[in-house]
Amino acid sequence: MKTEFKFSNLLGTLLLSVDEDGRAVLTHLPRRLALHRFSFNAPLSALAFSPSGRHFAAGVGRLVEIWHAPSALSSTPDDGLEFAPFVRHRAHAAHHDAVERLEWSSDSRFFLSSSKDLTARMWSMSSQEEFTPTTLGGHKEPLIGAWFSGDQEAIYTASRDGALFRWIYAPLTDGALREDDDSKHDWPMGWKVAQRHYFFQNNARLTCATYHTSSNLLVVGFSSGLFGLYELPDFNTIHSLSISQQEIDDVAINQSGEWLALGSAKLGQLLVWEWQSESYILKQQGHFDAMNDLVYSREGNRVVTAADDGKVKVWDTQSGFCIVTFTEHSSGVTACKFAQKGGVLFTASLDGSVRAWDLIRYRNFRTFSAPTRLSFSSLAVDPSGDVVCAGSLDSFHIHIWSVQTGQLLDHLAGHEGPVSSLTFTPNGGALVSGSWDHTVRIWNVFDRTQTSEALQLQADITDIAVRPDSKQIAVSTLDGQLTFWSLADGTQSANLDGRRDVSGGRKFGDRRTAANVAGSKNFKCLSYSADGGCIIAGGSSKYLCLYDVLSGCLLKKYTVSVNLSLQGTQEYLNSRTLTEAGPAGLMNEEAEPSHVEDRRLPGAGRGKFSSRRTQPEVRVTGLAFSPTARAFCAASTEGLLIYSLDRGWQFDPFELDIDITRTNTLNAVEEGLYLQALVMGFRLNESFLQRRIFEAIPLAEVGRLINQLPTIYLARLIRFVAQTTDASPHLERNLRWIEALLTIHGPHLKQNGTIFAQELRVSQKAVSTIQTDLARIADENVYLLDFVLGQPASIVDGSSMVITDGFHGAIRRKTK
Repeated sequence: MKTEFKFSNLLGTLLLSVDEDGRAVLTHLPRRLALHRFSFNAPLSALAFSPSGRHFAAGVGRLVEIWHAPSALSSTPDDGLEFAPFVRHRAHAAHHDAVERLEWSSDSRFFLSSSKDLTARMWSMSSQEEFTPTTLGGHKEPLIGAWFSGDQEAIYTASRDGALFRWIYAPLTDGALREDDDSKHDWPMGWKVAQRHYFFQNNARLTCATYHTSSNLLVVGFSSGLFGLYELPDFNTIHSLSISQQEIDDVAINQSGEWLALGSAKLGQLLVWEWQSESYILKQQGHFDAMNDLVYSREGNRVVTAADDGKVKVWDTQSGFCIVTFTEHSSGVTACKFAQKGGVLFTASLDGSVRAWDLIRYRNFRTFSAPTRLSFSSLAVDPSGDVVCAGSLDSFHIHIWSVQTGQLLDHLAGHEGPVSSLTFTPNGGALVSGSWDHTVRIWNVFDRTQTSEALQLQADITDIAVRPDSKQIAVSTLDGQLTFWSLADGTQSANLDGRRDVSGGRKFGDRRTAANVAGSKNFKCLSYSADGGCIIAGGSSKYLCLYDVLSGCLLKKYTVSVNLSLQGTQEYLNSRTLTEAGPAGLMNEEAEPSHVEDRRLPGAGRGKFSSRRTQPEVRVTGLAFSPTARAFCAASTEGLLIYSLDRGWQFDPFELDIDITRTNTLNAVEEGLYLQALVMGFRLNESFLQRRIFEAIPLAEVGRLINQLPTIYLARLIRFVAQTTDASPHLERNLRWIEALLTIHGPHLKQNGTIFAQELRVSQKAVSTIQTDLARIADENVYLLDFVLGQPASIVDGSSMVITDGFHGAIRRKTK
């Protein structure tokens, strides 16, 4: 779904987001609270806030609408609270085609609109007699953008064919005009082209551009994946670099003009580039194809995903960033598993290989393959990490390899259909396999006879999960049933009919309602919780179902996505979208995705009504519970979703009333009420306010404050202190806080280790980082320390310093 995001006011606290249908949500970003919802009743093509934050301009088709923006909370207490819904100030209708971009002047008095009608227009916010709307034309292709210069004496316009025009306000003469010519005062004044520049990039077209007024830098992106940095008005090339194989869809530059942000939608790339040092600040890329499987690491701080694009990615659960990407597979990766011992990851692919990865050195150290070319679709790893098994949809056999030697040990025969699921029991006593032949087999892999026991079901097996105590397995089948079996005697203990639970959502071409298509819905993936008391299931639906294993009750249903651009998210279809040619959602009513404009006759419709476009269907392909039992993740069409019980990062208005404000919190700090101020800071959940309170608390009051702190805020305080330790230079102060927290609340933390496991890991990581940094500094300055400590305590010579602070003084002296 294409969405416009814009920030309001100078603090950047208000976020206005608009989807492709014109529905807008105004959000208070620090508190993550939706303030107002509004609909423009038409798709938006451009959106821009004024620098003052009082207005914003929106491009609605060929119209330019100016709206009053609601103000944030007033900075002075006398003004009170002020908020008003959106009020339209004015609408301009001079363009003949859709508006592509809007840009404001630095004083918020004027703004520019760029359109597909090959022109840019300048407008004024207030009605001035001497000002008339100006049209800037001359381009041969639709405009990408138009910008004011820093002194507002010039205007720059850029078009898709790579043309850049510089406009100045001067006498509109028909020829050369000398400075000493007295007739120049008789000519009318207006905007005219002073310079024409062109980006010569062969067949590449200009796709996006932005201009930084204070530094006169122009950043442009091309369809070939190349971006360029130019200095205006001389049009000097500063930098040019190819960053992608696909076109660059958007560029942005930060306020200081040092960092460039570049995005490519087709590959899911986001790059932040520092052009002065020519280095990457951030480089992220998601899967550009569907994800097939995921798995948590043993510590629970990493999630590994496998996708059809042939890539294996390792994600950090705290930051949400991709740490490393493995690209050795030449085809789609279908399964991934972790060994319980060591940082070893195993992946299976359609290219016929099973690979083992070392996540400490980030390398592929072993590759397993079958005698014949097979496409592996399922994977299982022995808990000891010595044996790896894989199943294929091409063959009915299960292949077993030795991890140490890489040799094929054996293949298990017994299934009469493709093997769809494999898993080892946590105790390593058996291998459980599911197949499309309606059977589940339990193999004694390590016995000499390698016998198997078959469990008969009524439909094809889609997934198998084993309870952590290795006493029960859960099997999902194609008919929507969820059955539970005892591993000890091979009997069925329970059965759940999940068709009604998982059903919901209609595709654009469905002829039946969502309630009547339950027969086509089923579970594709299962996962037990860490204690085995709950099981979560997901599949070809927008719902995740959490069940209680003992009673078989549905505890909760999670909605994966409400994105209306995906098929299967709507419960009711609008009959107005059903045409004689089929559903309107599947018609390609627009031009082709390329930037070649649709050359059509006047009055003719745009696009071909016979052409169809494919839209992805919402579904869940992988589920996994965290080893800490505090979170679980799901691989869906929307991406990687993480559901967690730890809500410290969200705004939690716990016991929040009108008296808990930023001003009252700072007054409590000045009065010495540190505990009250700290609790109020946690309730407001503003990071800069919490940091200010934390730095104002004296070290002598730390012990008493922590002793009186309510335990409900203990997890938040531990996490906040650990995060502050990573970014703060006050090492001793932060270590004193951590020591006091662990000493005073040690018994409570030990008793509730599962609840505070994540916070304790973050604190341990922070302390380890300090230890590593101090050890490195000491090693680098060991000889300097020996020299300093060997000097007398005081030296009469005035040219020498008196050593008073030991190690810190030595470090400062070396720095000087």
